[in-house]
Amino acid sequence: MRRNAPMKIDYRDWRQDPDTWALTLGVSRTAIDLYLDCDVIDLHIEPFLWHRLVGYDMFARHGSGLFNGGFYSQTDLPRIREAQITGATWVITTNPARTAEGRAETFTRNLDELVGELSRVPDEVAVVRNTREYRAARARGVHGAFLGIQGGNALDHSLDALDRLRDDLILRITLVHLTSSRLGVTNSPASILAGDNLGLSDFGRDYVRRLNEKKVFVDLAHIARKAFFDALEVHDKSQPVLVTHTGVTGVTPHWRNVDDEQIRAVADLGGVVGVMYQSSFLGDPTWRGQRLSIVRHLEHIANVAGDDVPALGSDWDGMIVTPRDMPTCLELPRLVQTMLDREWTHSRIRKVLGANFLNTVERLRG
Repeated sequence: MRRNAPMKIDYRDWRQDPDTWALTLGVSRTAIDLYLDCDVIDLHIEPFLWHRLVGYDMFARHGSGLFNGGFYSQTDLPRIREAQITGATWVITTNPARTAEGRAETFTRNLDELVGELSRVPDEVAVVRNTREYRAARARGVHGAFLGIQGGNALDHSLDALDRLRDDLILRITLVHLTSSRLGVTNSPASILAGDNLGLSDFGRDYVRRLNEKKVFVDLAHIARKAFFDALEVHDKSQPVLVTHTGVTGVTPHWRNVDDEQIRAVADLGGVVGVMYQSSFLGDPTWRGQRLSIVRHLEHIANVAGDDVPALGSDWDGMIVTPRDMPTCLELPRLVQTMLDREWTHSRIRKVLGANFLNTVERLRG
């Protein structure tokens, strides 16, 4: 088969048998009906990382892997479709070990490859750049794939490198990842190497301004707290900002999580905060996580900044260990059952599952 030849994937369409789906997952029919009626959008998934590293076939249906859904094999397109996930941001992660020009060249190749791969299944997925294109994809019954970069150092050898973001294909850039860069400092333990210089560089500030000009979301996941607020200082106040995948310190103090002041700052710009599914960041033992913890973090964001702010940002396949009662994307409707059990309104659930993110995208790109 030619690499870009259209292909078919197989999965079960649970919309035709919601009672059995509810029984299979151990949830109520109410949870299933509500879930199926919502936009379900994840702000951060990484199956492409494993495709690059070991040739992981994103279009084959996989099991839960060697570690029962730990680290990898949490998503693939058949399971995403079976789980009725209507949209997600598919992420290209940057390798900081390459040279600056090497990172840019690699990013261009990776972008071409990811778009080319997704184009092989036009009856199942469409690359989308805004809410208009997403809604058109959903009307056709296909998954809407937004694209993002994790690690702004993919394109940091000059501001002109951002011109590689052709045709608005990239929706968002996470400024820094697990290592500091020319842009600024990470919030990971590696930040200790930065000493007292924990902020955003002058180049990083110019980078934020250029992203604003291009209407590319600035994603402040992974960034040191001082650099977080440095970025907001120069950020266009008419544009929303994102934190796509994080936990919150108001529930679990952790270096990876954001605090209430940061949550309110994102809300003030009309942005959203996506909660990730790494059990230890949520406050659970790594191999004994529970989906209730995800809901508690989402709930805290809503209590601090309102129902328009929390969103889903799983980090599936980003080398995380997920809650053991929701190890892969197939169990996602169980999250809705937990929300219902905690007496969430249907309106809040709709917003968190996808409406909040779509509203934010619409404000930036239409």
